[in-house]
Amino acid sequence: MRRLAFLICLGLLSGCGSLAGIEIGTTVATDKTFTDHIISFSSGKDCSSVRREQGLSYCKEDEVSITPNVFCYNTLGRVTCYDRPDPHNGKQRQVGINDHNLVQ
Repeated sequence: MRRLAFLICLGLLSGCGSLAGIEIGTTVATDKTFTDHIISFSSGKDCSSVRREQGLSYCKEDEVSITPNVFCYNTLGRVTCYDRPDPHNGKQRQVGINDHNLVQ
């Protein structure tokens, strides 16, 4: 936090010529530009132009995460997966769920 405050003060005291040097220095050191630090601080998010250049969202918190609806069960000789839980109402145990092994 102190480093960010120092960078902001340095940016305000410097002229436009050295602002480019500050942008480069902060990008190399933190993967964020000086402007990214200000936006991250004001929004409370972790934002970076470097992330944007990599094809990701500008802020980590805005990244869309898609969780697939896949439910897999052991069947005769293999694992079969469906888009909904236990479609045949066979009370099958989902693959990877081992709650029957818990000691109580």
